[in-house]
Amino acid sequence: MLKFHQIVLRKFLALFLALFIIVGAIVYYWIYEFYIDATKESLKQDIELLALQITPQTDLDTLSKTIKEKLHIRVTFIAADGAILAESDKNKSEMENHRYRAEIMLADKHSYGTKIRHSHTINKDMLYVAKRFTLHGKTLYIRLAKELEGIRSEIFSLGIKILIALIIFFVAIFTVTYKINTQIEYEAGKIVDFLKSLAKKKKSTYIASDYSQEFALITKLLTKVAQIIVKKEKKKNKYTEELKAANRQKDDIISAISHEFKNPIAIINGYSQTLLEDDDLNIGIRKKFLNKIHSNGEKLSNLIDTLRLSMKLDGNQQNINLQETNLFTLTQECAQNLQLNYPHRHVIIEGDKEAVVAVDPTLFGIVINNLIENAIKYSEDEVHVIVSKNTLQVKDTGIGISQKDLQNITEKFYRVQQQRWNNSLGLGLFLVNKILKLHNFKLKIQSKQNVGSNFIVEM
Repeated sequence: MLKFHQIVLRKFLALFLALFIIVGAIVYYWIYEFYIDATKESLKQDIELLALQITPQTDLDTLSKTIKEKLHIRVTFIAADGAILAESDKNKSEMENHRYRAEIMLADKHSYGTKIRHSHTINKDMLYVAKRFTLHGKTLYIRLAKELEGIRSEIFSLGIKILIALIIFFVAIFTVTYKINTQIEYEAGKIVDFLKSLAKKKKSTYIASDYSQEFALITKLLTKVAQIIVKKEKKKNKYTEELKAANRQKDDIISAISHEFKNPIAIINGYSQTLLEDDDLNIGIRKKFLNKIHSNGEKLSNLIDTLRLSMKLDGNQQNINLQETNLFTLTQECAQNLQLNYPHRHVIIEGDKEAVVAVDPTLFGIVINNLIENAIKYSEDEVHVIVSKNTLQVKDTGIGISQKDLQNITEKFYRVQQQRWNNSLGLGLFLVNKILKLHNFKLKIQSKQNVGSNFIVEM
């Protein structure tokens, strides 16, 4: 891992390189275009001045070479049919017809014809500007050209100057930054030493800095953190014991879940293996085995659905779809479904048959189902359900619940220690309580051991 000053140096070099490339590219293309445009305008003006000097007696060859010598500009006079009348840089008799040169053709369509191209005549890149004139009754083209090499040299020279300016600027910035970096490293070193001493549980819990407001704030906060750590260290034993208790509870939960899943899986495996191995099995027995497999499969599915619903409710991710629902009818449907599993038990439903409340029928059905099934499991007499517009009561005369267990019975995975009071995964009343809170309802439990319990839903 790099040190701070090494990181700063690398960042500066990368920044300098990126800036130089960007600025260089911008300057190059901007200056290039600027010089090209300026040269074009200069050549246009030269053409106009040159046209004024031509008379019927003018020797074009002499004129072209004179201009070349004084202005260092290539000059070509071209007839209307493309024949070379005069040329400053080449013997005109050796040159090809120029009628279809790009700049000449553009001069026929526009005021001026301009083109940047390679000249095969003199083997150089040139900027050409041409204009068509009618002088003394004759049509001719005046074409001036300038080498691009000179433009590129000027741009390169300017680039060197910009590079030197950037280097000077970055050296100045880097010098200032390096000094700041040195001080920051010193302050950071103090903080690191303090944190090391804190990690080794040494007694020092104070650090300060006056270099900047930020370091002053950091050291102030570190001092507070160190003092808090010392205080929390004193409570460590207590938290350790609580953690051990939580781990034991986690182990109990895992054990309960594995136990609930193990039995149905064992039954499904056993019956399915028998069906696979015995092709001659009696049809009645085969149907009985398949029913067992199906019912235990449904049990596993219900267990999974219960776990998923508990996770959604615990994470506040469960949606609610409120509908005006007849509470008496919903309670009857839940009781009838439960009596398929408990055919010899009786659930007596009383109260207001017209009670209508705004609930999510599916979720509230889970509430009613759990309350009635608990009452059936842990009592031997009839279960009474009393329905009204504002309350739903489920009463039983079973084993009851102790006051200690009443305080925790709606917590997730809570299982009452008495063996007879076994609420499966410990999710039944947790789901009830969470669903009721989702509806803004309340659950009250009245219970006495060996007398019975009354679960009241207040709406």
